[in-house]
Amino acid sequence: MENPYFENRLMSARKMMETDNLDGILFSSLETIRYLCGFTGSDGVLVLTQKQAFFLTDSRYWTQAEEEVKGAHIAHYKKKLEGVSSFLLSELRLKNIGFEPLSLTFSFHRSLSEKLTDGAKLFALDEGIKNLRAVKDAQELTSIRAAIDISSKAFLHIIKMLKEGVFEKEIALEMEFFMRKNGAETISFDIIIASGRRSALPHGKADMKRIEKGDFILIDFGSRFQGYHSDQTCTVVCGEPSARQIEIYQVVKEAHDKAIEKIQPGLLIHEVDEAARNHIQRCGYEEYFGHGTGHGIGLAVHEEPVINKENKDILQEGMIFTIEPGVYIPGWGGVRIEDMVLVTSHGAEVLTHLSNELRVI
Repeated sequence: MENPYFENRLMSARKMMETDNLDGILFSSLETIRYLCGFTGSDGVLVLTQKQAFFLTDSRYWTQAEEEVKGAHIAHYKKKLEGVSSFLLSELRLKNIGFEPLSLTFSFHRSLSEKLTDGAKLFALDEGIKNLRAVKDAQELTSIRAAIDISSKAFLHIIKMLKEGVFEKEIALEMEFFMRKNGAETISFDIIIASGRRSALPHGKADMKRIEKGDFILIDFGSRFQGYHSDQTCTVVCGEPSARQIEIYQVVKEAHDKAIEKIQPGLLIHEVDEAARNHIQRCGYEEYFGHGTGHGIGLAVHEEPVINKENKDILQEGMIFTIEPGVYIPGWGGVRIEDMVLVTSHGAEVLTHLSNELRVI
């Protein structure tokens, strides 16, 4: 029996073909291929027409494809370029072929274009393709919730280890080990543990710095489960916080809460960013908040929708993304509070469930 989720996803992809007057689409992004047909390997392409779907790969993945691929016929090639071009032209006789511009390499595009004959052309997909995976279905939500549970338990595990004198890297390694031991396929990204002045680095990976009394400790972490990622950030303090630490933490928390309160279907996405950014600006810390307020997350850690001041798209029910405002003061330290949220018919459901009250260790 075919998986209805894959059938619905393929149906959504076919709507792009109608909009752009395409005969077929060549999918090369491994995340999109997994989303559309279930293949989890590291090489192959998916070709979609109005009536059929075909997954093409080499001998390394023939058996794996037979076990995993749903809703698509499996075809084999020995050399990728020759196999794909021959299939598009000789087997399917496609003329107008869409492709994913962010995943198809320039060299492959150029070589494939040179092999196309009889008026066949490649057309870059833009708006439609970027939002293909933005709205999550029930199957995806289940996997994301599981990833969140694993990473949240890992945080509660290592919080007991956080103390003056401990190396950042020691905590990160223990956190990764715990997640893998408790069901994670892997970590979503190199765990960020940045303490003291280093907490002003938004992406400060854990190093051999020791945690010191009075440090802010910014911890950004996530796990992957069944291909789907989690991503959350907690900021804690070692020892009693100073008045300035309390003030800045509260500013970020209020910005975070205001952004979540703003979320509802039909809202312009940049308005969510503005809710957080305007609060930080009013509090006098605008110059210390340089990144967007959030990003979509699913089969990729960063995907649509991007929550920033330039995004004029609208929120749709079923979207999942992070809300993660921050204030980073060079030479002093920084705070980020990050949660994952689901857009529902009545607003936002916060999927992550760790407390956002300032923790003192």
